[in-house]
Amino acid sequence: MLDRWTDYLECGGQIDVLYSDFEKAFDKVPHTRLLSKLHLYGISNLVINWIHDFITGRRYRVTVNLSYSPWSWVSSGIPQGSVLGPIIFLLFINDLIERCATYSEIYLFADDAKLFKHILSDSDQEMLQRGVDELYKWTIE
Repeated sequence: MLDRWTDYLECGGQIDVLYSDFEKAFDKVPHTRLLSKLHLYGISNLVINWIHDFITGRRYRVTVNLSYSPWSWVSSGIPQGSVLGPIIFLLFINDLIERCATYSEIYLFADDAKLFKHILSDSDQEMLQRGVDELYKWTIE
């Protein structure tokens, strides 16, 4: 990425960048949306059912000063510390690249995303803004 930025800057203009960090990203993956995406990717029903069983049916409770809350069902999130967790998260976030790449360049690392554009004209700024808009739409779908 830095090499690309250096090349762009040597051609003139500027680099505009949006840095994003999906806070508690693993905890906030909606199960229904994840399973829907897996179907769209063409993953077999056998594997999807196995992933469904892996991510659903979990419960939690909170302890404060030896007092326990009632048990609640987990409706979103991917188990952290598992071998499958990062792979499942990558499958979930993978379509973000397609959504934004039409308008800007995007690099993903874990739950961080960088959208950037080599700005030489007002239309370049507009394209980056469209990429930012697509990022936002992706987060609320």
